[in-house]
Amino acid sequence: MKKILLLFVVTVLTFSCNSSSKITSVEKAAESVKQLSEIKIPIAKKENLENIVNYLAQDELEGRMTGTPGIAKAADYLVDQMTMMDLERYGDSYIDTFSVQDSIKAFNVVGILPGSDKNLSDEVVVIGAHYDHIGIIKNAQGEDKIANGANDNATGTATVMEIARIFRQLDFNRRTIIFALFSAEEMGLLGSKHLATRMKNEGVNVVAMVNFEMTGTPMVDKDYIAYLTGYDTSNMGELFNTANSDKIVTGKLPQAEQFNLFKRSDNYPFYEQYNIPAQTFCTFDFTNFDHYHKVGDEKELVNTDHMAQVINAVTPGIFHIVNKTAPQLN
Repeated sequence: MKKILLLFVVTVLTFSCNSSSKITSVEKAAESVKQLSEIKIPIAKKENLENIVNYLAQDELEGRMTGTPGIAKAADYLVDQMTMMDLERYGDSYIDTFSVQDSIKAFNVVGILPGSDKNLSDEVVVIGAHYDHIGIIKNAQGEDKIANGANDNATGTATVMEIARIFRQLDFNRRTIIFALFSAEEMGLLGSKHLATRMKNEGVNVVAMVNFEMTGTPMVDKDYIAYLTGYDTSNMGELFNTANSDKIVTGKLPQAEQFNLFKRSDNYPFYEQYNIPAQTFCTFDFTNFDHYHKVGDEKELVNTDHMAQVINAVTPGIFHIVNKTAPQLN
């Protein structure tokens, strides 16, 4: 049975010789039920993150520009990962196809963990990241012309896939979780705009969206793990910090407001369509990475230990919003 089903059967017991055994059986069943606070969340595995980042950032994929053979290979790889995890498809396929510039085919990759609670399963939390990048930079100095996009955004993609693995292993989510990997982000958030619009038109009840962008390098001189764009738009930051008693998970980065990052990643189309808390976790702080949209964004610069720390820090918050209280707009 794929979901944890809690079934308490109340029976009328007679004073027969076997009544005590029936009571014992009920008591044992009650003792076996774990409370939410007792559930242990699995930890992130560094090797899983390395494998995904290394695959997506290899030269053979030529920078994963939307509409190229390289990003098609990336999509096939991500579909294979979702298939191995036995996530459910969105519709009849993991592939959500759309067009850009009229004739270019693009592909979001989408998998689902259905919710287990009959009253909450129709509420959806979207966990997302974009997996495309900018491809070939023809005028780049030197022989290397491939913008591999390891930090931007193979790291966010790997983060989402590892969170999917953790919750698949945990096998406990009252709300439905949709894991969405977007194409055409670099062309203007086109993949997330398409999916958010499709889901809205199809009546999908999204209550929160958590996005991951550039999580491959630790922040400098901060007492929190990752900043949250649009920090003041909702209580999401407070929920994530409260859910993790071991560390301060997230905070407010001034540069994120200065450059209006809230509107510049795949969280924003879900905010526009649904008017819900929809925000991005990121650890690029404008001082810790010098290769944004350059050919130097290579897998060797990605710190997968740090990526695992980010995931372990945020998963209690994700667990909270899929099983307890959803975040609210301020």
